[in-house]
Amino acid sequence: MAGPAVVPPPPPAGGPLPTQKTSEIIGNLRPTKLFKLSKPETAVTSLDFDDSGEFLLAACSDESLQLYNAKEGKHIKTLFSKKYGAHLARFTHHSQSIIYASTKGDDTIRYLSTHDNQFLRYFKGHTAPVTTLALCPASDTFLSCSLDNTVRLWSLSSPSPQGRLNLSTPTLAAYDPSATVIGIASPSTSSILLYDLRNYDKPPFATFDLRRFDSLPHVLSNSLSNGNSMNGSIHHSPVSQAWTKLEFSNDGKSILLATNNSLGHLLLDAFDGDIRAFLVRPSSNLPLNPSNLRAAPYPPSSAIPPSQGDITFTADGRYLIGSSGGEHDAVIWDTQGEVSAEKVLRPMAVLPRESRIGVVEWNPRYNMMASADREVVFWLPDEHVRMKAV
Repeated sequence: MAGPAVVPPPPPAGGPLPTQKTSEIIGNLRPTKLFKLSKPETAVTSLDFDDSGEFLLAACSDESLQLYNAKEGKHIKTLFSKKYGAHLARFTHHSQSIIYASTKGDDTIRYLSTHDNQFLRYFKGHTAPVTTLALCPASDTFLSCSLDNTVRLWSLSSPSPQGRLNLSTPTLAAYDPSATVIGIASPSTSSILLYDLRNYDKPPFATFDLRRFDSLPHVLSNSLSNGNSMNGSIHHSPVSQAWTKLEFSNDGKSILLATNNSLGHLLLDAFDGDIRAFLVRPSSNLPLNPSNLRAAPYPPSSAIPPSQGDITFTADGRYLIGSSGGEHDAVIWDTQGEVSAEKVLRPMAVLPRESRIGVVEWNPRYNMMASADREVVFWLPDEHVRMKAV
């Protein structure tokens, strides 16, 4: 006689569900866990998952670092950096050590053990605020960009930089998934520079000049407005305005250049720099209200909280999830969706959220994401809801 059927245990409450194809769950993500911060005016300025996808790190405007267990849906601890401030907090490849940028006192990058709240090393050299920290996916090295017009390459094992590039406004940087190429975005020159990491002291092997797209607002304005009046605001906004994030897709084929522009974000071909699509936000939120946006990393703004960008790739590289640009909701773009003749790609679906989204991060191991503004939110698939079209 056959024994009783064995029923596997359910996943932990508040934690991610067993892995499914992203395409099967992307439209069903819903907020499932919300963590309030110490004060209503506190804003989250950066989010980062560790390599295992188990832990989430948030840097906040109240000079705190918040640690969460994403699998269990729990807040773990608060670490304060009152003397130096904290922004752009990143896990190293060890889940109990992090790096982050200072926001006051000096422009030192700090290497911290979250286990005992002790500093492991200081990375000194920048003479202006740090605008990007990017960890190498294949080694214990990282890149930093600064308003001092330098990009520095560091090893976690040494307080001195391994390399330095002097460039005009190199405010954003990213590694490609193979860890052989680094991309650096310069808004003042409207260009993205690609370097061979093994020969970073040599000139870039590719330069994508985005100034050729600055005339496109005239072409795109009618497409974006759907015939509604936009008060002419789009016509005078160059593509190079307010870049907020640079990111490679995990397949290495695309580059995301996030912006605070009403035109939307730019999806570029990683090999030739051509525009694959303008990722426009819902037309009901255009033109964008500056009060709904985070500050770009240049110039620094004391009035608006900074951010690491309000959009991100999913792990499979097919979808992008970001803020709607309004007072509520996230939206999804499908890179395999229909792109118009003007290269416009509209959102395929809305993910309902009652409040604004300032930062978003996709979990590298599980089908879940985190978003934040004045609170931190975990999103998980809900099999009982249907995709909500835009």
